Amino acid sequence: MNKKSPDVVRASSNESKGSSAAKDACCADKASEAELLARLDEVLDEYKGKAGALIPVLQMAQGIFGYLPEIALKRISLSLNKSFSEVAGVVGFYSFFSTSPRGKHLIRVCLGTACYVRGGKRVLEALKDELEIDVGQTTPDGNFSLEVARCFGACGLAPTIMIDNDVIQRVKAAKIRTIVDQYRNGKGE
Repeated sequence: MNKKSPDVVRASSNESKGSSAAKDACCADKASEAELLARLDEVLDEYKGKAGALIPVLQMAQGIFGYLPEIALKRISLSLNKSFSEVAGVVGFYSFFSTSPRGKHLIRVCLGTACYVRGGKRVLEALKDELEIDVGQTTPDGNFSLEVARCFGACGLAPTIMIDNDVIQRVKAAKIRTIVDQYRNGKGE
């Protein structure tokens, strides 16, 4: 790999399958809310009465909608005979779940100890400046969402960021524009 450019590693196939399924089905503007809810109902019919169904149903619902809107959470709550607060609590606990639409590309910045010490905070600030958004937000054009994570397991190659399923290692704040531009110009599609 070129020493001047960050190292990119493709994430595991299980992660990429889940992410691509969500990407394929994510855009609520491609289907009406009624169609999306009908697809959710099919999932709920399959999982009704099954123990441990909540998290798999939430994952599939997020794949259908691209995020978890309140209307879907309420329907899941009623169908699985769970309180809304229990369903919302699970969604709030796991960083995988999102209650707001995500961008076409999801950028996660590692702020685990090794990444933080080696400049992860500067990388995060550079991304916020480049994208003109804060953590938890999506760019107005819908291209990028920005999140923080705690560890990608690449501590020896810190600081790291993850864009979609690509783990980018040894990231320098000064190179953020170049990295982001690769995804603006069609990488990862």
